[in-house]
Amino acid sequence: MYDIVFISYNEPNADENWQRLASRFPLAKRVHGVKGIHRAHIMAAKKCFTHMFWVVDGDAVILDTFDFSYKTKLLDTVHVWRSINPINDLEYGNGGVKLLPRSMTINMDVTKPDMTTSISEKFKPVLEVSNITAFNSDPFNTWKSAFRECCKLSSKIIDRQKSDETQQRLTAWCTKGADRIYGDYALAGAKAGALYGTNNSNNVDALKMINDFEWLEKQYGK
Repeated sequence: MYDIVFISYNEPNADENWQRLASRFPLAKRVHGVKGIHRAHIMAAKKCFTHMFWVVDGDAVILDTFDFSYKTKLLDTVHVWRSINPINDLEYGNGGVKLLPRSMTINMDVTKPDMTTSISEKFKPVLEVSNITAFNSDPFNTWKSAFRECCKLSSKIIDRQKSDETQQRLTAWCTKGADRIYGDYALAGAKAGALYGTNNSNNVDALKMINDFEWLEKQYGK
């Protein structure tokens, strides 16, 4: 198997998710509390010894059907599995398990706002669902996740986006799930992030701020 790394920051459900993962895969490693998404993934890569390595987000609840047994010959390609969004029921790569090339991750372009597309020009979406992205663990983390994703969608900073698909996802984020746990915070974050992304679509420095969680807390408090 490829090395597995669980990356967490301040997600309220991170310890529970980590224990669930480690009970099934005791050789999994953890990176916790590293400021900056790019830096956290670089540190994760440096902990690994296999050419490719798995990344599991701190708010990811891995499905019992997912076993990390996948193998690939595409050693220069970022692979992203699908996740289930508990607010709006979307199923796509946001929050899904990733399989990354180790050396390319260590040497990624840290100036790009979107971490996943900072690693390689080659990208392979895998249609299998790997987890529930349980980002709705408290008001701020729910708002933050929605803000970040909708900023990316509305600004179209993610390489190889399909316009129709992107708009469909953005609409779902901004309109669905008010009745779910912390759904109101997801909708508020989605709308604020969509507006921020649209207004700053040509401003890379402004878009990079979505990776600064302290800055996001200030936006949340406004």
